[in-house]
Amino acid sequence: MSTDTLLEASVVSEPKTEEINNDFASPLPDAQPEAITPDAPKPMAPLEMAKAAKKAEKKAEKKRLKKEMKKRKGETKALAGAFPMVQLIAEQVRTSIPADLVARVKGAKSKKDIISTTYPYPKVMKKEDYLEEIELLQIELVKMQAWVQKTGAKVVMLFEGRDAAGKGGVIKRITQRLNPRICRVAALSAPTERERTQWYFQRYIAHLPAGGEIVLFDRSWYNRVGVEQVMGFCTEDDVQEFFRSVPEFEHVLVRSGIILLKYWFSITDDEQQFRFTMRIKDPLKQWKLSPMDVESRKRWEAYTKAKEDMLEHTHTKHAPWWVVEAIDKKRARLNCISHLLTQIPYQAVPHNPVVLPARVHNPDYHRGPIPKEMYVPEKF
Repeated sequence: MSTDTLLEASVVSEPKTEEINNDFASPLPDAQPEAITPDAPKPMAPLEMAKAAKKAEKKAEKKRLKKEMKKRKGETKALAGAFPMVQLIAEQVRTSIPADLVARVKGAKSKKDIISTTYPYPKVMKKEDYLEEIELLQIELVKMQAWVQKTGAKVVMLFEGRDAAGKGGVIKRITQRLNPRICRVAALSAPTERERTQWYFQRYIAHLPAGGEIVLFDRSWYNRVGVEQVMGFCTEDDVQEFFRSVPEFEHVLVRSGIILLKYWFSITDDEQQFRFTMRIKDPLKQWKLSPMDVESRKRWEAYTKAKEDMLEHTHTKHAPWWVVEAIDKKRARLNCISHLLTQIPYQAVPHNPVVLPARVHNPDYHRGPIPKEMYVPEKF
């Protein structure tokens, strides 16, 4: 045989590697299946599969809701300009607020990017420091509330100041942890036709506290020499009569046993402009602005003169004014609350330890099923 013929016969007779490997890969008929190693994933039980499916469904729903909320937020911003009040405020911004301030606000990613050059503090208070301090003060407010309730004391606090000065913010932090049945807020709207014919202080008297109560006036009878005077809602005779009457009126309140505290929140012209501009930018805060607020921007100096006259005529020994520097909202809240706590002679009220009674089980009681359609859908 030739060499070529021998080589050909050798190639034909040699078994293919792939076929041999396949033969070895096939298990024998009586071979046992390989044991599952610890690292291999174990099959899920039906209950676990149901839980995993529910978890995946909730995750998908959460993602969908997040996307929808983002879309709605964009629509809210787009629709904000459709309201006449917002258009009025935008026009006020365009014509009176400095362009550099508007540009800083629009281009800012956070409040830290818009710190005024007239900011009176070396640095902004850290949020964690503020939260720690406000919690300690709120604990003291709860103690003060217990003392008021126990002793039957009557407390009245007046919060005055320009628009966007931070009055509502400090009122919110005072009442946040207190019992609304003991501590309540009086924020009166514009007087009705009937109320305009009453003695000026009459509608405020109805909101004064009984024993064991605290009332916080978000603006008060000092509207007469503030917004009413500046906006022309009362006469000069009305203003002068107020100045003659209010010291005696407040003296009567103090003699009756009411603890009366009066706070004026002070901010600068630039700071008010900044806060108004921020409210215009934020759809969640636009409700805080009104055409009256916009008009007040034009009459800054008139409000300043009215404030000076008010402090001069109504700062008395029995009912003094306390001025809160409110350019920094966090510091203003802390300073105001810590000060008012020093003006009320409260003490810690001892409480008897609370012991929960044992749960009574009635063998005849059986809780019936609640229809599924009555439950609020669990989207989160």
